[in-house]
Amino acid sequence: MSGLDALFLLFAGVLAGAINAVAGGGSFVAFPALLFTGLAEIPANATNTVAMWVGIAASGGAYRGRLNTSRRVLIPLILTSVAGGLAGALLLVKTPAHTFVVILPWLMLGATLLFTFGRHLTGRLRSSLSRDASNAALAGASCFEFLVAIYGGYFGGGMGIMNLAMFAALGMNDIHEMNALKVVLSGVINGMATITFIAAGIIDWPRAGVMAVGAIAGGYAGAHFAQKLPQSWIRYMVVAVGFSMTIYFFARAYR
Repeated sequence: MSGLDALFLLFAGVLAGAINAVAGGGSFVAFPALLFTGLAEIPANATNTVAMWVGIAASGGAYRGRLNTSRRVLIPLILTSVAGGLAGALLLVKTPAHTFVVILPWLMLGATLLFTFGRHLTGRLRSSLSRDASNAALAGASCFEFLVAIYGGYFGGGMGIMNLAMFAALGMNDIHEMNALKVVLSGVINGMATITFIAAGIIDWPRAGVMAVGAIAGGYAGAHFAQKLPQSWIRYMVVAVGFSMTIYFFARAYR
């Protein structure tokens, strides 16, 4: 890794960490940045997971006063996040590199579409469900979180918006409380994936370290200034990057 690559990854980490804290979708920046410095797809995915996990932990420090979720809701979601995150990471480790290259553009497309239209889904769920989560709603949310965690352990782009939609289904309407819970669950999922990737030996530690430093700065600052920044601008940028990278990966996989 050259000095220019390190500077590029540091900047990408800052930007991705801030985007994750404010809107979600930081992997749309961090993952392609790792590929552009010469890392192969599966190690890049694993390295991105480690770096973004550190950034998520930093933003969690800024959101610590906003987490106001009952244990009745929090514990089942954490347990399903642990199981799903581990399952998704093991799936990635067992996936042949060529297969992942073919699947990747479809994952990017799905995540980008979800990020683009996720607010509409969230709004519909919020308008149709009550503030208090029933036992049935909590059971359904736990099953959904398990699927989200599998996806997050395997790839993770757009995972945050899936969780926000699910929180709305539980009746949550405070965006800062929702972001705080999103940070906790994302941290658990990425943490389980990180442990798996360390055991598999597929992390590029120099790149992960540089990007993690940037993600810490961006994640903490982004969480602190989330109420002041024009979030619509950030969302537009994430969508533009997501669709651009989707086109790039389709061209790369099917050339």
